[in-house]
Amino acid sequence: MKKPATVEALDKLGRVRLSKHFFMREMLMSEIAQVHGLLNAPDDPDLAIEVGTRLCEDLLEPIQERWGRITIRSAYRSAEVNALGNAMQKAGKTGYTCASNEANNARHIWDRLDANGHKGAMACIVIPDFADVYPEEGGWQVLARWIDEMLPYSSLHFFPKLWAVNVGWHEVPERRIDSYAVPKGRWVSKETA
Repeated sequence: MKKPATVEALDKLGRVRLSKHFFMREMLMSEIAQVHGLLNAPDDPDLAIEVGTRLCEDLLEPIQERWGRITIRSAYRSAEVNALGNAMQKAGKTGYTCASNEANNARHIWDRLDANGHKGAMACIVIPDFADVYPEEGGWQVLARWIDEMLPYSSLHFFPKLWAVNVGWHEVPERRIDSYAVPKGRWVSKETA
């Protein structure tokens, strides 16, 4: 599949079903792209579909089955959208939280390999039902522990607001959990503590 350059082609890409409950369309949503009038579509749709399918089937579907409906906050970013988000963050603009393209290849930039030539994909998700049941400080650790014990994730990065979490799939999983939420920093499971 070629990079979409028409509404018809973008519609076709958006209708690609990545798993039972997730379609490519919801993964392409980007406030940065909307505000700045950019097309948030992959240069290599086939690679984005491949890794997006792994992310959805291996991680998002089991999380949703266990914890309730997932809301996608941010998933795929084109290199152009991510670079702008990173530049705006470096300039101190609020609302922009993108790491560099090099750091986001095979993460939010699904259609680029990382520095080691590996594939990956990431989505920032919120699980409203989970946030309602575990609102107390540190409540995110319940979800972290479950994912750590049950799923083939590569990285998780938790945020304080509604326990949003970047969930990463990678063909060479890192198995790392970090948090901006209290307790902050690298998370160590009870088994390895």
